[in-house]
Amino acid sequence: MLAVSKLLAGGHGLAPVLLKRACSVELDWDVRQKSRFEVADSLGRQLGVFLPRGTLVRGGDVLVAEDGSLIRVIAAPQPVLVVTHCSEHGTPFDLLRAAYHLGNRHVPIELKPDHLKIEPDHVLAAMLRAMHLIVHEQTTSFEPEGGAYSAQAGPAHQHVHDLVQHVHKHEEHEHDANQHEHDDEGHRHDGHGH
Repeated sequence: MLAVSKLLAGGHGLAPVLLKRACSVELDWDVRQKSRFEVADSLGRQLGVFLPRGTLVRGGDVLVAEDGSLIRVIAAPQPVLVVTHCSEHGTPFDLLRAAYHLGNRHVPIELKPDHLKIEPDHVLAAMLRAMHLIVHEQTTSFEPEGGAYSAQAGPAHQHVHDLVQHVHKHEEHEHDANQHEHDDEGHRHDGHGH
């Protein structure tokens, strides 16, 4: 078995000709989120992958084997739920709210400007549909966010974090406004009692 303990994110620094010649492995998200796994590459070689804990392997990354050979990682198509907002009755803000609620449940989410992707889950699909979002099944690659504290978190993650904070403040404001209305009603009822 050929040991692999190095990963080049996005094949950074490699000449295109080297990437073209490299063999490949096709891995779904379940495998790519692990730092230790065994897999056969496109040449039929058995690879033992041992990466630093917490490393997420992405489509387009390149694994470097102990013999110096390069292995391109392809994100394998897998079943996902694609979530979009309803253009008739909703707004793109509905997607942001959905991402916030999914994030609170620690659900892996792939964020795109016009849709979200999550792994199939009928309970979450029902919740999203109840939020007036459109949910449909698709088989495609899945590249969820790495999380704010992962080694691969970058400026995009901070941007998403800021957006989620905005949603949270908006929901707190709505809650405070509703509480204020409720308190006002309570004072009016107290006034009638005197």
